[in-house]
Amino acid sequence: MLLLLALLVRLVINSHFAKFSVIRHFLFNRTILQGLRNTIIISVLAQLIGIGLGVLFAVMRLSKNPVLSVTSWLYIWFFRGTPVLVQLLFWFNAIPAVFHTFAISIPFTHISLYREPMVQFMTPFMAALLGLGLNEGAYMAEIVRAGIISVDEGQTEAAEALGMRSGLVMRRVVLPQAMRVIIPPTGNEFISMLKTSSLAEVITYGELLRRASDIYSTNLRVVELLLDASIWYLVLTSAATIGQYYLERRFARGAARELPLTPFQRIRRNLALTRRPAVSV
Repeated sequence: MLLLLALLVRLVINSHFAKFSVIRHFLFNRTILQGLRNTIIISVLAQLIGIGLGVLFAVMRLSKNPVLSVTSWLYIWFFRGTPVLVQLLFWFNAIPAVFHTFAISIPFTHISLYREPMVQFMTPFMAALLGLGLNEGAYMAEIVRAGIISVDEGQTEAAEALGMRSGLVMRRVVLPQAMRVIIPPTGNEFISMLKTSSLAEVITYGELLRRASDIYSTNLRVVELLLDASIWYLVLTSAATIGQYYLERRFARGAARELPLTPFQRIRRNLALTRRPAVSV
């Protein structure tokens, strides 16, 4: 494997398809770092919206009320069935054309708490946030629903026998136990969100890929700037993977007899094994 890796590195270096000096020069460029910051902001906020909507619509989907159940099913069906790129373009282009004003008013009155032209309200950031967040909510709803279903029904029955209401049972009994099932796919969804946020480039939101394209459209160093963006995406996804690992480890405390070793504990154990003196017989 090391030999194959060395051959691959040598092939890449000898191909001269990119100048590494240019890659190093733009890796910490101010414009690239601004795009990196925007990518983190939009990904975290969209994921939080998706988690909140996912919990809400998962509970609605499992509700015995047919109106709530059908509403949740329609939401999941629509946003999972249409491409996220189409949704981004829809929010950015169609909504300002259909609705000319965004207003928040007191119901049954003419008092407006907030009013703004839709063209000014539906900025690239807002369109990206709505498009990514609402799309993520549909996937998170199914993930949360699977986690809720995985909890044994006896837990709910025991909590109700103690006099707990359904909402309290969900918050105190079901969801904490379901987190062990919800965390792994949620971490995968966030890692996917970090990369999916690059689609916001088409609506001119200044995320990482958009900032890289702004630079290579002027200096024509396309490959080098794309490699810079790829390096930062790898850094973000690697950090998210580490965070996901520790979250899974934390919520496995009530289920696993022995928690898995952390990467640092594995390194220390391996070093201790290599330093152990040989026993002569």
